[in-house]
Amino acid sequence: MTCGTILCEDINRNMITVPAEALSFRPSVYGVLIEEGKVLLSRQWDGYDLPGGSMKLTETIDQALEREFFEETGLHVHKGEIISAVSSFFFHPHKKVPYNCILLYYLVQRVGGELSISHLDGQEKTYVKMPEWIDVREAKEKKFYNPVDNANIIGRAVEIFKQSGS
Repeated sequence: MTCGTILCEDINRNMITVPAEALSFRPSVYGVLIEEGKVLLSRQWDGYDLPGGSMKLTETIDQALEREFFEETGLHVHKGEIISAVSSFFFHPHKKVPYNCILLYYLVQRVGGELSISHLDGQEKTYVKMPEWIDVREAKEKKFYNPVDNANIIGRAVEIFKQSGS
């Protein structure tokens, strides 16, 4: 792409035109944890997101997923099957930075921990609240801030979960 500007979506689904050279690259990884017909969602602002976030330059996908999931939920998880890989141009509400995001979604399995948000970093403490278990059938009705189709990702996760016999 050789255009001078890019359209980025903000958390309210508004489109913002930004200079292409202002973009930063942001690979991110998210986990979908399903237990007893419910999915664990991270409460953010007045809506939800799947637990996860950006990878650090020195992390593997597994390390980033385990760290991000733990920070937002207090739970330790192991990465399972990939559910979806998508890209998005996103304008970050706090950092005021436009990103070219690669978002990886994995089914995860809980291996320990207790629900908590005491491990959040300083910035996240301002908008992330205690995670909630939401019935997978009701999740599609929730307000999500991530610019991808979370209801579809959760639906795919449920199908994979059922096929695996978990």
